[in-house]
Amino acid sequence: MAIRSIRTEGDEILKKKSKKVEVIDEKVIELIKDMIETLHKYDGVGLAAVQVGILKQIVVIQEEKDKPIYILINPEIISQSGKQIVEEGCLSFPNKFAKIERPEKIKIRALNEKGEKIEITAKGLLAQAISHEIDHLNGEVFIDKIIPGTLEIVKQ
Repeated sequence: MAIRSIRTEGDEILKKKSKKVEVIDEKVIELIKDMIETLHKYDGVGLAAVQVGILKQIVVIQEEKDKPIYILINPEIISQSGKQIVEEGCLSFPNKFAKIERPEKIKIRALNEKGEKIEITAKGLLAQAISHEIDHLNGEVFIDKIIPGTLEIVKQ
């Protein structure tokens, strides 16, 4: 396992669409492990493979350290409902935070790391995180969706 470098604002790869994972092999499993380790290192909630420079539809999400880790391969949104205005940040846009509109509830279908089909219905923060990470897989970044006038840049 290894900590991977996170691609940041201005890196063109963040605007590219990720490709479906056709085979879950040892390389994919190693990437997933590295993504989890990287997520923990940078205290993130979610990480998409594109953020570490790999154009594959893989996402890892963990709301808090004591909660389960969701590994989503080829996730697709089945349905979404409601709206929530949330404060959001992104590991690829360090120190930038803004308000954004996300669905309150989301239902997705994906594969887990064993290749099993899974469905997840999520609300609140988990729905926000899933929506955010699926955006990454489609080459969309939160900074392009912010509610005007809400961007804050936090100086370290």
